[in-house]
Amino acid sequence: MTERFEKTVLITGANTGIGAATATELARRGARVYFACRNEAKTRPVMNEIAKQTGNDDLHFLELKLDDLESVKKCAAEFKAKQEPLHVLLLNAGLARVKGVTKQGFEMTFGVNHLGHFLLTVELEEVLKTSAPARVVTVASRAHERTSTPLALNHVKSSLTGVGWKEYQASKLANVLFTKELARRWAGSGVTSYALHPGVIASDIWRTTAWPLRTVAMWFMRTPEQGSTASLRCAVDPTLEGVSGKYYGEHGEERKASPLAEDEKAARELWDKSLEWVSPFRN
Repeated sequence: MTERFEKTVLITGANTGIGAATATELARRGARVYFACRNEAKTRPVMNEIAKQTGNDDLHFLELKLDDLESVKKCAAEFKAKQEPLHVLLLNAGLARVKGVTKQGFEMTFGVNHLGHFLLTVELEEVLKTSAPARVVTVASRAHERTSTPLALNHVKSSLTGVGWKEYQASKLANVLFTKELARRWAGSGVTSYALHPGVIASDIWRTTAWPLRTVAMWFMRTPEQGSTASLRCAVDPTLEGVSGKYYGEHGEERKASPLAEDEKAARELWDKSLEWVSPFRN
């Protein structure tokens, strides 16, 4: 019998792919799940289907546009106004190979995959600490291992290439650095942090990839349900209680992050610079 998990969880990008699969399993275990997503009209049908599948209708929508820091600020404020605990913040939403900039002018992939999530986390810091033990789980990627250069913080307002892979790799490196620095800064608070590689998943993150390549690649990808394995372990596994700042593979096994992701100086610099960037949007 699946172990119950009757706690409060907020998942970004919970209406599709790994996020929806994770939300479904957590709902099945009895969690109250907040779906922090861009589009309510697209999210409500997913919530209704999950409620039907699991018998759990304790599912709630929050509007969150990670490419707009004002929206992130509003989402955090809306959740805090509910005066509820938050036991798991699951930073799942992400994009790849999308050109352009966020509303505040940051390179789109970095802005969505790292900076929007960073603001959401620090805005919910007090709630998380009050709810301890609590967890911040970040869906990163093995792609962070494939970048051979340190994070270029002076380039986050411009694209590095025309293809988008370097931007994606850099954003995933930022995810792991963020996880490790959160563990250091919030040590002893009862809030622990985890980063993970879900595997290569057949999900909407690849929606901007040319369809012939995408169609062929899908045959070799894991399903969202398979991809939720590591997210679920990091979110609920009692054996990870008190563990923080670690990186996990697609089967939930602890793995070693890349040497660049272990750079404590880079992690501190990323955190400090991120705080500076989001400071106009703090409540």
